[in-house]
Amino acid sequence: MPQTITKSSKEIVKEAMEAVPAISAEEALALVGSPDHIFVDLRDGGEQANTGTIPGAVASSRGMMEFHIDPECPAHKPEFREDKTFVFYCASGGRSALAARVALEMGLTPVVNLAGGVSAWKKAGGPLA
Repeated sequence: MPQTITKSSKEIVKEAMEAVPAISAEEALALVGSPDHIFVDLRDGGEQANTGTIPGAVASSRGMMEFHIDPECPAHKPEFREDKTFVFYCASGGRSALAARVALEMGLTPVVNLAGGVSAWKKAGGPLA
């Protein structure tokens, strides 16, 4: 018997976007280099290599993020222990919204989602390294 999917990926992403605070690319531009903010790139390595990353961003692919956040995990990244605001982003904002929702559930705060992701960032003239 085939599987019956009861909730679409669009619905899950929409719920995450509603649950997580978002900032625009224009707002995020002012935060690059801020001592109070850490940008977190949730794209995979190939995407990062092809388009570049926001300067100073921590790479934490969507598949590894929970392990990078967890201080008891061998894959933990110390940046996630800092008392800063975490700006999550991906290509267009969907994966980062999902990731931000999970990060909040794990207790990481504050976390915001970069609305529109790297696509919006580039349109706003944001630098990529």
